[in-house]
Amino acid sequence: MTSHVHHITIDCGDAYQLATFWAEVLGASLSDDDSPGDPEALVEAPGAALLFISVPEPKSTKNRIHLDIQPQDRTRDEEVERLLALGATLVGDHRRPNGRGWATLADPEGNEFCVECSARERATLTGTRLPVTADDVTSAVRLAVAALKEAPADRWHTPAGTLTWDCWETVEHLSDDLFAYAAQLGPQSPPLDSDVPFHWAPRREGGPFNAIFADPAAGAAGLLRTLEASGALLAAMVRTTSPDIRSYHSYGISDAEGFAAMGIVETLVHTHDLAEGLGLGWTPSAELCDRVLARLFPDAPDDEDRWAVLLWSTGRAELPGRARVTSWKWHGAPLDGAAPSPSGS
Repeated sequence: MTSHVHHITIDCGDAYQLATFWAEVLGASLSDDDSPGDPEALVEAPGAALLFISVPEPKSTKNRIHLDIQPQDRTRDEEVERLLALGATLVGDHRRPNGRGWATLADPEGNEFCVECSARERATLTGTRLPVTADDVTSAVRLAVAALKEAPADRWHTPAGTLTWDCWETVEHLSDDLFAYAAQLGPQSPPLDSDVPFHWAPRREGGPFNAIFADPAAGAAGLLRTLEASGALLAAMVRTTSPDIRSYHSYGISDAEGFAAMGIVETLVHTHDLAEGLGLGWTPSAELCDRVLARLFPDAPDDEDRWAVLLWSTGRAELPGRARVTSWKWHGAPLDGAAPSPSGS
């Protein structure tokens, strides 16, 4: 066994006040046990929490260790402006005219930290694709659940689009897919020649072969809760699995990023099927579609609407000037020149 970083501990003059600043920086929360004036305050950030401890000595020199932060949903320069508005100060500007570089800031007590380019900016600068991440899995499932919550109560047993399953069964199938992809990454030595041997069986003749079923007595709310839970399992496994790990899929041995992308494609296209059956609108973000297309359908057209291309790639729609897809497989194996780790923030 080895050790892991439990907390990053920072000495300061006012633990609660400085922790409040860093909670805003990271979009995280302070521990419920902390109050103004406490000698310690904990920011429960993903990865490793930040623990602030009040000490009598003032900061006297440049820190030998500092944090590098990367914005998730904005550019480096937008993040710098946000942090300056929160109370940071600019210590050193190492940003270059070509878009590379970083900015060194100090928090309200003078502790230095750096703001790097976002993943999207870095991909643009280096000509690489953006990875599919655990956060993308969470986003896709949450968007799907939010859309499906609007479904009329009397439509759950109507067919899901062109599928032979009804809408209830299709959500169960989707939950089962997400669970199964998480399970493939679970063993200490994931299988390379078969699925993890759970027992899959249909609830009725012609129904989906699942290991996961929802309790009908729980109603639609319970059904969607199983979808949320399975999505959370896959996101957790993607976040914590080494990018070097490989596991079996019938379309090719894959990695954590590949299973994340598979789960997202299943979520997006089956929610499309469900939206047709339930009478709902459903158009996921072009950026999310673009990332999974680049990972699983690298030869797909890149000059058309990304959602339309994903529907075409999975045989669900026409694409002008191209033959309709009647049989398809995604590219599960890791791509050459693979993108960075899919762990997410």
